[in-house]
Amino acid sequence: MSLPLLLSFVGLCVLLALTPGPDTFLVLRFSMAGRRQAVAAAMGSAAGGIVWAVVVAAGVAALLEQSAAAYRTLKVIGGIYLVYLGVRALLARRGDESEQSGAVPEPDSRVRSAFAAGLLSCVLNPKVGLFYLAVLPQFLADVTFVNTLTLGAIESSVAAVEMVLLAVAASRAVALLRRPRVRRRLERASAAVLAALGIGTAASAA
Repeated sequence: MSLPLLLSFVGLCVLLALTPGPDTFLVLRFSMAGRRQAVAAAMGSAAGGIVWAVVVAAGVAALLEQSAAAYRTLKVIGGIYLVYLGVRALLARRGDESEQSGAVPEPDSRVRSAFAAGLLSCVLNPKVGLFYLAVLPQFLADVTFVNTLTLGAIESSVAAVEMVLLAVAASRAVALLRRPRVRRRLERASAAVLAALGIGTAASAA
């Protein structure tokens, strides 16, 4: 790949990273709980991009393009997962539950959960795989496993940087809004957005 072509691909990745999507709202949702969890969710999403890059490089993602049933199935699963995240967030009252029970979840467990949520959110989004399948070959003179995986790694790295910056900025903003009432409203709003995205994703599969 020539340098101008590589720079063009990086520029495209930056533009896509700045476009809000389910992963963006997921990171914002976890920023309500703290910077570590928000960053973990961002890194999980980036790791999901690497998974898709491997899948596309192996040619498996072609099944999604050729099989409408497979695409719809994965889309429904991804939509249901987003709805699950949104509903769980809406029902969760971590602060109230901690005060009532006196038990506080382990920080490491929270971080692992945030990473897993980001990973699954990206892996269960077939649009990511189709993007890699349709766009990456246009920037490759020789479509090979290594070359495809390299561009996937570049795209995931750009997305990771953007989402980590978003996570840090959002968590700092939340730190300025420590009033319980304001925080509860922000949590509910972000959770409702996740649930709405999930419903829309699942419904569009029909």
